[in-house]
This record gives sequence, structure tokens and C-alpha cells, in this order.
Amino acid sequence: MTAEQIIVFLLMLSILVVLHEYGHFLVARRCGVRVTDFAVGFGPTLLRWTSPRSGTNYRLNLLPLGGYCQMKGEDGKSTEAEQQREFRTGDVFEHDNFQAKTPLQRLAIVCAGPVANFIVALVILVGSALAFGIPGDLPTTTIYQLLPGYPAARAGLHAGDRIVSIDGRAMQDGNVLVDTIHRSFGKPIQVVYQRAGHDYPLTLTPVAGPDGKQVGHLGFQPLPAMQRVGVGEACSYSWAQFTNVITRTAGVLGALVTHPSTVAGQVQGPIGMARVSAQAQEFGPYMFLSLAAMISISLGIFNFLPLPALDGGRGVFILVEMLRGRPVDPEKEALVHVGGFAVLIVLMLAVSFHDVTAAIAGRSVF
Repeated sequence: MTAEQIIVFLLMLSILVVLHEYGHFLVARRCGVRVTDFAVGFGPTLLRWTSPRSGTNYRLNLLPLGGYCQMKGEDGKSTEAEQQREFRTGDVFEHDNFQAKTPLQRLAIVCAGPVANFIVALVILVGSALAFGIPGDLPTTTIYQLLPGYPAARAGLHAGDRIVSIDGRAMQDGNVLVDTIHRSFGKPIQVVYQRAGHDYPLTLTPVAGPDGKQVGHLGFQPLPAMQRVGVGEACSYSWAQFTNVITRTAGVLGALVTHPSTVAGQVQGPIGMARVSAQAQEFGPYMFLSLAAMISISLGIFNFLPLPALDGGRGVFILVEMLRGRPVDPEKEALVHVGGFAVLIVLMLAVSFHDVTAAIAGRSVF
């Protein structure tokens, strides 16, 4: 990964987090809650503007990594039940206080962040499909994925490398590249590939593929060529991608509970996402934007988990309040938070451990 690729990844992640917070902001304002601060970034404030109409402080902070939306009635220190109980027993009733709103309104505000992530993901997918097209059936000469144990992977080729020539013949058409490799079973071929603008020569011998037939394979999948589509097909393809990511992510999260050892390797944390982002940037804007949409969906799902410090955790206690007609006892809520924090920490440690070990081993995660 280069410094530029890391910066682009952090900027993309920051924008997704800010849009998540903007979802909370919009619904809070719609419900009549005063938003005291809406900030981009963390740390010392560089620029601040206070709206004369709403009184909201808009801040641009020193570290532009994410942001936050602070509402009146949220102190960030006590639990949801404690804040609600303190507001109900207080002497002053403030209509623009978050705690003054009905449980349904508070639930809508809490859920607005993850829902915003889903909306953003769909907009990104449809917009990128219209602007750049969608992957078609024709291959290119760029390596998309590698099959472990085959000549290409053993020789050190990476996803994103482009095959320039074979035996001195220029490879500009993906179909010609595939046919040439297929016809070279068992015969050494001189391959020149390009990486970061530099050409490198290799001698590779195509072997039989997974089906065992004597057809040459180097063990890589070519990057598909993009094809232009209309609005209808772009929306249909994007919706299929959207639902597929949700289904797979939910499946992985469920399997983490039932069969953790079998799916732990599929989970990516910040380090893994940064590495995948670096590779996606090399594949062009569509692949990078698709990754951004996938991360936005994952942020939405993750924040819906019923864990403390997440929107889902707050939403669960509001739902219980709706069913009971009164807030949960603070002592019981604190006990649930302790258990939830333990689960969250274990999950974060497992993800980080996978990222670090993958980086040390140098394994491709794309």
C-alpha cells in the first residue's frame, strides 16, 4: 500500500461515517430535537460556524476521520435509561431535548444512521454503474484474482498486474490472452507483466486446471471489461449487489456465533479493508466505489448490532421501554452493557488479529 492509497481509504471511510451521522442529524431535526454540534473529524476545532436559526455548531476538527452528531439531552457519559430517568424526574421540560421525544421518535433517530449507510450504498452502486458501466463477460489482460498453488501465484504475480506480452506477442485482448494460455499446456512461455508502470519478465509453464483437463492454466482470473448499461439495468444490477452483500454479511455474522472458527478468516477489520481498498483503487473507479458501497452496508449492519456504543444497542433499550411503558432499570442496563462490551471487544480483537496475521503472511485478501 502506498501513502496515497491509505489517504484515499481513510477519506472514503471518513465520508461514510459523516454521512452516517448526517442521517441522525436529519431525522433529529425532523423530530424537533436540537442538534448542539455537528462535526467533521475529531480533536481540536479548526473552524466553527453557529447557525443563527437552529443554534447548531458546525465544526471542522483537526483529525478528519469520521465525525459526530451531538443532540441536546445526550451527555455521552450515562446510559440511555439513566438519561431518560433523569429527564423524567427533572424540574424543567424542554421540547427540543432528545429525551423529551416519544420512544418511537427516539428509535427513528437512533436507526437513521445505519439506514443512511444503506441509502448511501445504493446511491453509490447505481451512480457508479451509470457512470462507468458494470462488469461484462469479456476479460481484460489485468489479473483480478489468483488461485493459490498455481504458477501465477507461485511466481509472485499480484492482483492488479497486467499481462503485457507472451512469447513476444503483445496481449491487448483478454480473449487472445486466455486462448494463448489454454493452448500452451505443459510448454514454458515467456510472460512479461506490468506493475506500477514497470515491465517484468517471467517464464511460466501452464498446468492443468481444477477439472484436470490438459488445457493450460496459470491460475488467475482476468478482470472483466466494463460494459455500458441503461438506468433500468444499472438499478437491477445494483440492487442485486446490495442484497447480496447484506445476505453474505448477515450470514458471516451469524456464523461467527455458531461456527466462529470456520468464518473468522473471512472477517476484515480496518487493516484488511485498507489492503483491499489499495487493490480496488488499482482496478479503477467502479471497483473502488463498489468497495465503498460494501463498506457502507457493513457499517450499517454493524451499527444495528444490539451491542453497547452502537445504535443497535440503544435501539434495543428503547424497544424494551416501548413494551414496558417505562425505561429499563439503570442497574440492569449497566449489567447488559458490561456483557455487550465484552462481546464487542472479543470481536474487535479477533478481527484485528486476523488482519495483522494476514499482513504478516502477505496473503492476498481480494
